[in-house]
Amino acid sequence: MAVAAEAAKLRAQGVNLVDFGAGEPHFPTPRHIKDAAIAAIDANFTRYTVVPGIPDVRKAIVERHACDFGSDYGLDEAIFTTGGKLALFNTIQVLVDHGDEVILPAPYWVSFKDIIQYAGGKVVILETSEAESFRITADAIEKAITPKTKAIILNSPSNPAGSVVSASDLERIVHLAHERGIFLLLDECYVYLNYAGKPVSGGSFTWAKEHIVILGSLSKTYSMTGWRAGYALAPKAVVANLSKLQSQSTSNATSFVQKAAIAALAGPQDCVCEFRAEFIGLRDYMLTKLKEIPGLTCTTPEGAFYVYPNIGAFLGKGGVRTATELATRLLHEGHVVTVPGEAFGTSEHVRISYPVTRQNIDEGTRRMGEFLAKLG
Repeated sequence: MAVAAEAAKLRAQGVNLVDFGAGEPHFPTPRHIKDAAIAAIDANFTRYTVVPGIPDVRKAIVERHACDFGSDYGLDEAIFTTGGKLALFNTIQVLVDHGDEVILPAPYWVSFKDIIQYAGGKVVILETSEAESFRITADAIEKAITPKTKAIILNSPSNPAGSVVSASDLERIVHLAHERGIFLLLDECYVYLNYAGKPVSGGSFTWAKEHIVILGSLSKTYSMTGWRAGYALAPKAVVANLSKLQSQSTSNATSFVQKAAIAALAGPQDCVCEFRAEFIGLRDYMLTKLKEIPGLTCTTPEGAFYVYPNIGAFLGKGGVRTATELATRLLHEGHVVTVPGEAFGTSEHVRISYPVTRQNIDEGTRRMGEFLAKLG
């Protein structure tokens, strides 16, 4: 958000920017989803609803997840929220007490750490290896568990590195959490953007559902970022407390957005496949262009729509000491928007979001190459 604000200032001054910063698809929201919202407004479906969402939207959530992943949730185990971030925030507030440890693999999405700390929890950073494409393993998770561990957060595919937890590791992690009574919070924001094979959800392991919370979002899957449509699937008691907390903050999510969400989840899923295919093509194109920049290295992400290149070779050159300084100068001098790795828990990377046109990839990587070359 800070990067977006700085970029907006430059645009207001007439600066032509190539924006690799925004974490959202470049597609418009599919027509049938928009039409459902318009129809709801025309029908005056604009009043309060029950806090966890109308029964039909919760039904659509549980049925979509059951169809795709074999999960088994009831309506009282689902809540519709104002974006996936609210589902995460409220879940952490409900489950994490002061002093509780929460295992968080790095690199991590920017909000995880702050939300845990806001709840009074202790963040236990689990470092991953760039040489192994930032992969999260069950062995590493097991070593990080202590008697104070209350929860484990997994974001797979991940933001920012696009790493994917393998199906076998995920099953082992579910076993570890369930046997120890630890809550496993699964951020499935990018679950349908898995390029390493068939999408996998921890919700498939129905025997462990009492210790699993699925945190979902329609933002990336259906290109609905501004609609703020998210959800959680969790044990009945957890959802009841999520609903209590939500009742004192946002109350229900926007009424007609719930109708749009039903259209997205229960309607044709062709758009999901089309988006996924385009993202794979853009990923490969972006990686090809980045490889042309001397000194820059990058892992191949297995999901989501980001690349996370290592810019360590340029630190200490041209007065640039940190990834933040490099990203700031790249913005002001090269007119390319990226997000520095410090936001995600690493010090030698920048995140590039590639849902843009191929022409923008061409121009943006050209500008990056010229800027980095000037650093020496």
